[in-house]
Amino acid sequence: MKTQKVIDIGARRELFVDDFMIEELEGGAELRLHEPTARKVVMVHDEPWEGNTCGYHTIFKDGDLYRMYYRGSNHPQTHPPFACYAESGDGIHWTKPDLGLVAFEGSKKNNILLEGIGTHNFTPFKDPNPACLRGAQYKALGRGQGAEKSTLFAFRSADGIHWELMQSEPVITEGAMDSQNLAFWDAVRGEYRCYLRDFRDGYRGIRTCRSKDFLAWSDPLWLHFPDAPREHLYTNQVQPYYRAPHIYIGFPSRFVPDRGSLVEPLFMSSRDGRTFHRWEESIIRPGRNSERWHNRSNYVWWGLVPTDSPLPGAGQELSLYTNERYYYEGKGVRIRRYTYRPDGFVSAHAPFSGGRVLTKPFTFVGTRLLLNVSTSAAGSVRVEIKDAQGEPIDGFRLTDCQEIYGDEIERLVEWEGGRDVGDLQGRAIRLLFVLEDADIYAFRFAGDS
Repeated sequence: MKTQKVIDIGARRELFVDDFMIEELEGGAELRLHEPTARKVVMVHDEPWEGNTCGYHTIFKDGDLYRMYYRGSNHPQTHPPFACYAESGDGIHWTKPDLGLVAFEGSKKNNILLEGIGTHNFTPFKDPNPACLRGAQYKALGRGQGAEKSTLFAFRSADGIHWELMQSEPVITEGAMDSQNLAFWDAVRGEYRCYLRDFRDGYRGIRTCRSKDFLAWSDPLWLHFPDAPREHLYTNQVQPYYRAPHIYIGFPSRFVPDRGSLVEPLFMSSRDGRTFHRWEESIIRPGRNSERWHNRSNYVWWGLVPTDSPLPGAGQELSLYTNERYYYEGKGVRIRRYTYRPDGFVSAHAPFSGGRVLTKPFTFVGTRLLLNVSTSAAGSVRVEIKDAQGEPIDGFRLTDCQEIYGDEIERLVEWEGGRDVGDLQGRAIRLLFVLEDADIYAFRFAGDS
């Protein structure tokens, strides 16, 4: 077996969203893209200050509260765009509180946060930067107006409700900002990242830039998509995946202008924030819902939050939010929730006839190996630990591994004699997964329970 660079994963969770950890796939083994499950509509934008072009929703969990920000607008225009706000205690049932901040038709009894600059695509986040200044715990980007509509302005807030500009001049001035341009704090790399929309050679695309203080930004650079065809990408929805923050994930919307301006979400991931592996299959087809087969009516919005599963004993799942009925005359936009299992975007999969997945050599920290795994009732997974040269390590052979079957987010891998893997810490190893009618979404090493 050829000599390879050894990857140090420490105790971090590794997902099979790409081939970063994979040396070989054998038999029927493959990486399989998964689709989220459709749930119920959670919001209808039927208030007079909302309308049929409400969009660019941002959703995040803030302690026990779920926050949602979005644009209130209508086509043809009946009022200027507003930045609006909703909240929830569970991510499923949402309310639109009366904020008393902005007057609409003579009354402040509404959920409008902002009017004027930034409201076309106001996109906030809560800033976990340990050096974040008091009064700026929440930050946002929003597009300028008039002559400055191709720029982005920076906003700050102490409570997520009352907002002000961080400075009077725009902070990013290069790009086409008519989209959901977003930013966040990357705790792994110690910097802010922005992802924005622009045009290149007639195609909508995505660029990224960096900042240490949210005010001075680097020049935007184009994302790379090796082996992916050139397509219109309208939104990007990039974020560090909170269960594995060294990995960026995104749900960009493919725009199909010659089919009535349809959109559909894709899935992509990155290890460096600029080069992304983008799957070409849609994760949410419009399907048999006629209200999604319409101009811009199948976006995924920015936000992926944990919510309780309705299944007995299933724990939590991941919720994301999508739109339908966009541009419908006389009808407000509807927001529908979709869900994934944790880490459930892509799996290492094998059919009942079986398959094998061999990892590249790596080192780890921990005493236990845990898998996010799902099998059929007759399916199974076994794991062998090899040395860097590919030779089985005594005590951790396939024949020593207890058969795994079931569906768990963190399933302990056990070998005969109850041996833990602590003695292998710091040593370059490989894992061999043998699957039959099974999926592995992620693995990690952990300390004693």
